[in-house]
Amino acid sequence: METIILDTGDLAPAVEALKAGQLVAFPTETVYGLGADGTNAAACRRIFEAKGRPQDNPLILHVLDKPALMALTLGPLPAAAAALVEAFWPGPLTVVVRANPDIPGAVRAGLDTVAVRSPSHPAARDLIAGLGRPIAAPSANLSGRPSPTDAGAVWEDMAGRIPYIVDGGSTHVGLESTVVDCTTTPPTLLRPGGIGLDMVASVVGEVAQASGHGPVRAPGMKYRHYAPEAPVIWLDRIDPEAVQPALAELARDYPKLAVIAPEPLPQAVLGGRQRSLGQDAVTAAHRLFQAIRQLDQLKPDGIVIVWESEDGLGLAVKNRIEKAATTRVRL
Repeated sequence: METIILDTGDLAPAVEALKAGQLVAFPTETVYGLGADGTNAAACRRIFEAKGRPQDNPLILHVLDKPALMALTLGPLPAAAAALVEAFWPGPLTVVVRANPDIPGAVRAGLDTVAVRSPSHPAARDLIAGLGRPIAAPSANLSGRPSPTDAGAVWEDMAGRIPYIVDGGSTHVGLESTVVDCTTTPPTLLRPGGIGLDMVASVVGEVAQASGHGPVRAPGMKYRHYAPEAPVIWLDRIDPEAVQPALAELARDYPKLAVIAPEPLPQAVLGGRQRSLGQDAVTAAHRLFQAIRQLDQLKPDGIVIVWESEDGLGLAVKNRIEKAATTRVRL
């Protein structure tokens, strides 16, 4: 299959492809999504085929507004969902609600719930409006790989698998949306993301955190994710006095070591195999997936990611590193 890259000003071919049951990769404010008509069961199944995605990993439906969410919800909209939508939509916040049974089982992974969000990226919103129906979309990468934050990264994984990639430049947030299960009391944070736990709590009060047991009601909860070909070593410390000796020791086991770290960067990594996460969690979130992909192209023996923060968006950065890592080193 030939894959064509479209500009955001020329979305008509992408809309027609979605209407015909085909897949389209498109930008959101979080990461690039791999979209299908969310009411077309056969089209949604093609997402799993293109990505190599496990069938028990649910999809997120992308809509324009609260009325569209209510049409997907079985029964009244939970108060927590209504409050979160009012506070953060459109934006990087997904709510899980009881599902209208007409939603395809492939979207819900057979569950009685559905995950829904309203993206803020203009191209995503134009596609939803053009289709006139919800768009089901996980991240536009091969299953288990780092999520794409630009069209080039989508091309690496999806060229030849889908007809269109909409190029909207680099995404703003860089990590997937926050997911909150609003069917529980209190609401449960299933996946940290662009809206911090403290921000969610400021709207709904007490928030539980997923235990890892029970049904998988949102993407990113069950399987290893975001992983490059090289093994990832998570160095769970940022103190330079501890990090520098640890890197020197790891370099003995991984002679062609690559490092991703906040600034100030560690000293002794040569050959350009080093990427900065910046000085704050917002910058780290924006850069993380791109840094992993760039360094993996250099074919290192291993990639060390230095990260410790859990404040605000830092929790989401930590979550993605934890999912990607094959080894965790605590100092």
